[in-house]
Amino acid sequence: MTADRRRPPGLVVVATAVTVALFAVPLVGLVQRASWSTLGHDLTTHGALDALRLSVVCSLSAAALSVVFGLPTAWALARIPFPGKAFVRALVLLPLVLPPVVGGVALLTAFSRSGLVGRHLYDWLGVQLTFSTGGVILAETFVALPFFVITVEAGLRSLDQRFEEVAASLGASRWTTFRRVTLPIVAPSVTAGAVLAWARALGEFGATVTFAGNISGRTQTLPLAVYLALEDDPALGTALSLVLLTVSLVVIVALRDRWLRRA
Repeated sequence: MTADRRRPPGLVVVATAVTVALFAVPLVGLVQRASWSTLGHDLTTHGALDALRLSVVCSLSAAALSVVFGLPTAWALARIPFPGKAFVRALVLLPLVLPPVVGGVALLTAFSRSGLVGRHLYDWLGVQLTFSTGGVILAETFVALPFFVITVEAGLRSLDQRFEEVAASLGASRWTTFRRVTLPIVAPSVTAGAVLAWARALGEFGATVTFAGNISGRTQTLPLAVYLALEDDPALGTALSLVLLTVSLVVIVALRDRWLRRA
């Protein structure tokens, strides 16, 4: 192969450089704007610690719910033929492209005190999801669950089903086959899906603020705290933004080669 053929086309180089700059310049601006001398103090304020604690609890809960409900859903979509399967898949994956604020409005119509389901939850059980920590978890699960389902479904579809057929021919039950054969093979996809769901839940803003509100100590997660702080305390908003930026970079860089590529 000649040197000219190995050299990338100039248009590709320019387009790649513009793409990299599009992502890198805002991040550099964020880092440059940060008040490093007061960073420690900003991140240890009462409001910042409350937002951090709430974000960790809610995002981990949303990731756990995504795994619990998303794993059987992904398996059903990948393996079970049934009428309306394409519609069900589209419905499950809809939050991937649905504007988060619209998702929050939809959650309000369903789970508010006067909503389709929410009014019964309140009348029968006294449960109110709006303006509550449970509402934050519900909103984050709504937007995070599709990331888990689409990742695990892809892993299940790429799995050679002959492994499962051999296990079944040896007398293994469907559950034993899934637990001893299928799940270990698709473990990278499950891990990648859980990480993506957690990261998406951690950064959720639109559906949360629309459905659960922005109440300090109850529903105010890190993204909501950033939005509020930028108006009154820009240094705090930048510091909290750096936390989210750091977490995102760690997730991508640390897990990319080990899990996401294998998935």
